[in-house]
Amino acid sequence: MKQNDKAAQATGTGGILPRADGTTIAYNKLTGKNPGIVFLHGFKSDRTGGKALAVEDYCRKRGQAFVRFDARGHGESSGRFEDGTIGQWADDAVAVLDSLTTGPQILVGSSMGGWLMLLAALQRRQRVVGLLGLASAPDFTEELIFDAFSLEQKQILLKEGQVLIDECHGEAPYPITRTLIEDGRQHLLLHGPINLFCPIRLIHGQRDADVPWRTALRLQEHLASEDVDVTLVKSAGHRLSEPDDIARMLDVLEGLVRKVETG
Repeated sequence: MKQNDKAAQATGTGGILPRADGTTIAYNKLTGKNPGIVFLHGFKSDRTGGKALAVEDYCRKRGQAFVRFDARGHGESSGRFEDGTIGQWADDAVAVLDSLTTGPQILVGSSMGGWLMLLAALQRRQRVVGLLGLASAPDFTEELIFDAFSLEQKQILLKEGQVLIDECHGEAPYPITRTLIEDGRQHLLLHGPINLFCPIRLIHGQRDADVPWRTALRLQEHLASEDVDVTLVKSAGHRLSEPDDIARMLDVLEGLVRKVETG
């Protein structure tokens, strides 16, 4: 009953966040108590995915503050996808933290969002009090894209500035730019310590055909925090969007929120 009362007090708004560089970020926001929760979507995804909406519903019921947003070039935010970079998308996350949230925040990152949440947390250590990564994909531009290119593709990338790659989920081919790869190299995390000390939870499916599940274990090793739990799900793929996956995500998130609330 107490939780429902809190949920009734939460209100949702949608809007557009203007950036100093002229770009805009589309978002949805719930007002509520802290710690607030911010959802970061994946590569070529947006804020309307099932996991983002499930976390929003969880926050509404619990009375928790919440924001979900589209990184530039995704969803309803401005810009072209092919002009985006990891650094720009991480800056979008920091802008959302600075402009749309107050107080302590938990970041939930899906796939690429798992990389972005780490980069944002490194820039706002005093604000970010917990992380939940879902099939986190740090360093994917180098390890999963560039390293998988053939010699011919690498030559095309160098000469023409981009390579078209096939979408494995049945969509049209899309460009991978030289700028994306070169910028990504400035933000690689899996070659040294990641100096984050907050509680961190990682969930990864062992049937993930896009991001190897061992990435979660590598990430755990590099994180400085002693409070890192990894959940490996033998039957799950990359998207972690099945009902059981959603229920698991929310259970882990509830535990993380309670951990933060009790200090």
